Amino acid sequence: MSVTQNTQVKQDSEEIDLGKLFGILLDSRWIIIAITFVFAIAGIAYALLATPVYKADALIQVEQKSSGMPALGEMGELFASESSSSTEIEILKSRMILGKTVDKHNLTTVVTPNYLPVIGKGLARIQGAPIEAQVERFDIPENTDMPVYTLTVLDGELGSYALTDQEEQQILTGTVGELVQADGYQMFVSKLDAENGDSFTVAKRSRLDAIQWLQQNLAVSERGKQTGILQLSFTGENRAAIEVILNDISQNYFLQNVERNSAEAEKSLQFLRGHLPDIKVQLTASEDLLNQFRQENESVDLGLEAKSTLDVMVELEAKLNDLTFKESEISQRFTKEHPAYISLLDKRKTLLSERERLNQQIQKLPKTQREVLRLTRDVEVNQQIYVELLNKVQELNIVKASTVGNVRVLDKAQSYTKAVKPKKPLIVVLATLLGGMLAVAIALLRAAFHRGVENPDEIEAIGLPVYASVPMSDWQIELENKQKGKQRLSVEETLLAVSNPADLSVEALRSLRTSLHFAMMEAKNNILMISGPSPGIGKSFVSANMAAVVAKAGQKVLVIDADMRKGRMERQMGVSAKPGLSDYLSGQVGIENLVKLPGVENLAFIGRGEVPPNPSELLMHPRFKELLDWASTNYDLVIVDTPPILAVTDAAIVGAHAGTSLLVGRFSQNTVKEVEVTKQRFEQNGIEIKGFILNAVVRKASSYYGGNYGYYNYSYESKH
Repeated sequence: MSVTQNTQVKQDSEEIDLGKLFGILLDSRWIIIAITFVFAIAGIAYALLATPVYKADALIQVEQKSSGMPALGEMGELFASESSSSTEIEILKSRMILGKTVDKHNLTTVVTPNYLPVIGKGLARIQGAPIEAQVERFDIPENTDMPVYTLTVLDGELGSYALTDQEEQQILTGTVGELVQADGYQMFVSKLDAENGDSFTVAKRSRLDAIQWLQQNLAVSERGKQTGILQLSFTGENRAAIEVILNDISQNYFLQNVERNSAEAEKSLQFLRGHLPDIKVQLTASEDLLNQFRQENESVDLGLEAKSTLDVMVELEAKLNDLTFKESEISQRFTKEHPAYISLLDKRKTLLSERERLNQQIQKLPKTQREVLRLTRDVEVNQQIYVELLNKVQELNIVKASTVGNVRVLDKAQSYTKAVKPKKPLIVVLATLLGGMLAVAIALLRAAFHRGVENPDEIEAIGLPVYASVPMSDWQIELENKQKGKQRLSVEETLLAVSNPADLSVEALRSLRTSLHFAMMEAKNNILMISGPSPGIGKSFVSANMAAVVAKAGQKVLVIDADMRKGRMERQMGVSAKPGLSDYLSGQVGIENLVKLPGVENLAFIGRGEVPPNPSELLMHPRFKELLDWASTNYDLVIVDTPPILAVTDAAIVGAHAGTSLLVGRFSQNTVKEVEVTKQRFEQNGIEIKGFILNAVVRKASSYYGGNYGYYNYSYESKH
C-alpha cells in the first residue's frame, strides 16, 4: 500500500470516529436531555432558595499631608505624619479597629433562626414570613462547656421566651425589652418577631472569632493608583446590619487616626506642663533674692556699663537656651559627625566663650554692682525661660486643637438594593452547562466501557461469518406483552412470522433461510442446531420464526425444544410442552406421542416435557440419536433449540449429532469475547460453527454515522 493510500485510510478512520462519537451522543440524547433538565431545575431551585447576600460600601480619603498649622513652622513639621494607602488598609483590618465594633454591637453573640433543613430558610423568605430575633446582650458563666443554646418563643404577642441548653434544661425565661438574670446568665432581647413555638439557636463565640468574621466579610481596596481613596465593602444577609457595622468601622478608623496624630503633641504638652512649676519656682526665688539684696543695700541701681553687660548676658543665655532646644531635636535625626550638628556645637562653643569673657569683665565691677548684676541676670534668664515655655505650651495647644487627622469619610456606608450573591442567571446557566457536560461524559463513558456487539464486522473479525442481522421488532414486543398473564394463545397471536409476515425481522429470517440453504448443502444431515453464549438472547425466537418461514416455503420442518431446563418455546407455538423430549428420553412415551402441530402448514414441534433432574445425561441416551435419525428421515429440516453453551454443556452434546450449527447473539448485550469463547468451546468438542446470527438489532445513530450497514424496509404499501 502506498503512502497516499495509508494517509487516506487514516483520514477515513478519523472521520468514522468523529461520526461514531456524534452518533453516540444522538443515541443518548434523551439521557443527556434528562440529566441537563434535572441540573437546570436544581440550579433554578438553588437560585430561588439560596439566601441573598447584600453588599454595603463606604469611601474614605487618606490625605498625604502634614497635621497641624503650617504657620507654626518647625513646631508643625515636628508633628508631620505621612502614611501609604497599604498601611492604612492594614490598620483598617486590624483587631484594634474591628475589636471596637465587635464590643459595641455584641458580635460575639450569634442568633440563627431554626428552619427546615436545606429549603426551610428559602421557603420562609419566598413566602414573606421570616422570623427574627435581636439579642443586645448575652453573658454566660465562665468555663461553660455548652456555648450553644435554644431560644423558644412562648408568646409571640407578649414577646415572652425561654432559653434552654443543649440538654433541653431551661436556664431562664423573660420578655422583650427586659434584662433577665439567672445563675450567672444575663440576656437582653430587644426584638422578637416570630410566632409561638418558633425557635432560634443562640451561640457564643470568642472575640477573636468575631473579629475574624469581620475580616472575612470586609474588603478594602484603593481606587486607582496613589489616589489615597479607600473603598470599604462589607457583605452580609441583613442590609441594615451591614450598613451599621461598616459605618462603625469607618468611624473607629477616623477617630484613631485623629488620636494618633495628636498623640505626640499631647506627650510634649505633658512634658512642658511638668517643668513649668519648677521654672516658676526658680523665677520666684531669684526675684526674692534680688529684692532682698536691694532692700539690704538700699536700692542699688546698675550703671550704664553694667546694664549693657546684663543685656548682653541675657541675650547670650537666650541663645544658649535656643541651642539646647535645637540640639535635643537635631540629636534625634543626626549624629555628632553630621555637618549640621558640628555647626551647632561650634556656635555653642562661641557663645560659651563670649559668656566667659563677659564674666571676666563683670569681675572688674564693684562688689555691690557685681552681686546685683548676678541676681538680675538670674531673674532675667529664668523669666525668659518661663515665657518661652509658656509660648511652647500655647503653640502645642494650638497644634493639638488644630489636628484633624489625614483621614476623612467621603461616603457613609450604604447597601445596594440588589443582592450580590447568588447571581441567579449565572447559576442557572452554569448548572445547565454542568448538567450537559456531565450527561455527555456519562454517555461517552457508557460507550467506552460498553463491549456489546453492535457491528457485524466485529464478529467476522474472529473468523465467524454473520449470516443475518435480525432487527428488533416492535410487533414482537407487543406479542410478548399480550402473552403475560395468559395461559395459552393461538399461533397467530404468538408467532411473529404468522402474525405479521411483512415485519422486518421476518424479512431478515427469510434472508437467513437463503443463506442456510447453501450452508447446509455439504452438511452430513439436515439437522440444524441453534445455540448461544448466554440466556435471554432470543434463540427460541429465531428458531421458532425461522422454522415457520421455512415451512411456508413448502418444506417440512420439525422444531425440537432441547432446553429441558428453562425452555419456553411452547408459548410461541401455542401448544402444550407435555409430553415432550424429556418424557421420551426417559422412556415414558413413544415418538408417535411427541409431535404436536402448532397450526402452521408443514410445521411440527416437540416440547421440552417435564423438567428432569439430569438433562445432560438424558441427551447422551441412545434414544436421543434415534429421535434425531427419525426426524431427519421424516422432515426436510430439523431445528434443535439448545441451552446456552457457557451455562451448561447440553449444546455440545446436541451439536455432535447436528450437521449444521449456528450461534445467536443479542445486539449490544453479548460481547465479542463471549462469542469467541463460545466458538472455542464448541470447537473443543469437535463441533464446527457455521455462522452467527445477530439478533434484536436496534438502529443506532452511532452505527449509522459510524459507517455500519443497517437494514431497510422495502415492504409494499396498502392502498385503501
